[in-house]
Amino acid sequence: MTEATTLRPLKTWSHLAAQRRKPSEYEIVSANLLWHAREGVDQDHPWDTEGVMTQWYRKNLFGCPLKHADWSKFRDPDQIVYRTYNIIQDGQESYVSGLLEQFAADEHDSALPAEWVQTLARLYAPARYPLHAIQMGSGYLGSIAPASTISCCAMYQTCDALRWVSHTAYRTRELAKAHPGAGLGERERQYWETLPEWQGFRELAERMLATYVWGESFFALSVIFKPALDEALNRQLAAVARDHGDNLLPLLAEAQLRDSARSQRWTQALVKQALETEGNAQVLAEWSAKWVPLAEKAVRAYCAGIPGRPDAGEEAVANLRGLRVALGLQG
Repeated sequence: MTEATTLRPLKTWSHLAAQRRKPSEYEIVSANLLWHAREGVDQDHPWDTEGVMTQWYRKNLFGCPLKHADWSKFRDPDQIVYRTYNIIQDGQESYVSGLLEQFAADEHDSALPAEWVQTLARLYAPARYPLHAIQMGSGYLGSIAPASTISCCAMYQTCDALRWVSHTAYRTRELAKAHPGAGLGERERQYWETLPEWQGFRELAERMLATYVWGESFFALSVIFKPALDEALNRQLAAVARDHGDNLLPLLAEAQLRDSARSQRWTQALVKQALETEGNAQVLAEWSAKWVPLAEKAVRAYCAGIPGRPDAGEEAVANLRGLRVALGLQG
């Protein structure tokens, strides 16, 4: 007769027990949440039944050429959780709302010169289209990423993009009320689809949204597209706004770049983890060769339309190259 074996109860979650310390709130609510990417999962059969989803994840998640022995080791440098995200962004939204209310009370938009209003109609108001592309791309990355800690970062980035789509639409309506004949709120889709300044970003957005392998989707979105749009819109366009009497746009751009800085921190951490695995540097170099020329073309085309800033395009391209070097990639 054999004696029954008594199992000692765990003092923490099993997947966090090896670290031999009390797990943080971030680790408890963010780590190892994806059942289809858990340790020991059969990568040929990540879902219970054979079907479209199994084939999709087999190809676009497990078939990704970017490899790592354990993607679940990724950690967000800011260790954001839903609770703290809402606290942080409540303050951010209060700040942005305060700006909008203050400048509206001062009738800021009515004093803007007509030529600058036209620039905003062409180069600012249509930005809700590429911002929505970032929102969609981030949402997809959240669904296809190989670790829940990566998915969480992508979903907070989705929320950031949604907020700035909303703010851009709100500003477009404010400007339209102050300048009813400028086409604001009426021509944004036309501008997005036809203006030379936007066609590089439109091509980049469409190619990014049609990239389904998770690693390249992440690369096209967070390493290429989002930084390029930030550089063109929130740095180069915002840099000349005050020269045209627009003191609000630079402040809104600065607020948006705070969100982008957080995105860049987790992007850098994920690239760093990827570079730990032999062969990944070559994969990233191949993706750079594919995507960087598209981004530089987009930035140069957009910046060519910024009034009074002839060197904006080359400055923006140089800044983006410096950013990639900081990520550990080829400039």
